[in-house]
Amino acid sequence: MPSLAEFLKEAEIILRDAGIPEPAREASSLMQFAIAHDRTFVIAHPEYPLSNRETEVFESAVGRRAAREPFQYIVGKQEFFGLDFIVTPDVLIPRPETEILVERAIEILDGRHGGRILEIGAGSGCISVAILKNCPKVTAMAVDLSEQAIEVALRNASMHGVDGRLTLVLSDVYSEIGPEYFDLIVSNPPYVPETEIAGLQPEVRDHEPHLALTDGSTGLTIVERIVGGAFSRLSPHGHLLIEIGFGQASAVREMFCENEWSSVEFHPDLQGIPRIIAAKSSK
Repeated sequence: MPSLAEFLKEAEIILRDAGIPEPAREASSLMQFAIAHDRTFVIAHPEYPLSNRETEVFESAVGRRAAREPFQYIVGKQEFFGLDFIVTPDVLIPRPETEILVERAIEILDGRHGGRILEIGAGSGCISVAILKNCPKVTAMAVDLSEQAIEVALRNASMHGVDGRLTLVLSDVYSEIGPEYFDLIVSNPPYVPETEIAGLQPEVRDHEPHLALTDGSTGLTIVERIVGGAFSRLSPHGHLLIEIGFGQASAVREMFCENEWSSVEFHPDLQGIPRIIAAKSSK
């Protein structure tokens, strides 16, 4: 039976030929997943003989990664805001820039006694769950068009012990939401223009759910629906936070009526791109 080191060497070649960046690191990460040991073990035990089951898991994982399936879908999880989240091909993989939205939400809610939030586009539930974990007196409703996404979000809410404070609803933006007011509305909507989908990395273009990536149009139609319906659903001095894409700031700013919003600000990501639009209701 080949040793761990031999398996790694072969996997690195396969991944490099498939165009995977940092193939040695990826091979090591997949090995850690296959044998359920950490990086230190993998480095310290090059002679380790994989069992038949471990070999099967590792070779399958390498093959899937070589086909450009995201690492997160292979291992079934992704860290976000210091928490592990279950991810499947039914939901977007949580990304670091979305943590900016969560940070801002926690800042807004910190000064409130309790509070109620609404998330449009729950996906994995990472936004609502991260906020609820850090704001123990807050409750939330999260909506999504995908039943499968709702199921994943429920699993994550349960895993992190916030399912009792999170209501999940199958809804097209506000369509299934009753007459309820929220202190904060948050969203990471599908904002990628349809014309840009073909140019995305294969991991994103071919594996992440298109419903969560694009609106099938300009990338702004869902954003416009969220902004248009937010004011009437916000409590006095309520807030709206939306993640947006590169080059969309000016167009999104035009969606806000001056008489409804007392402030509209942008928060940049680590590359300096306006990534989060933060608005405060004037009522």
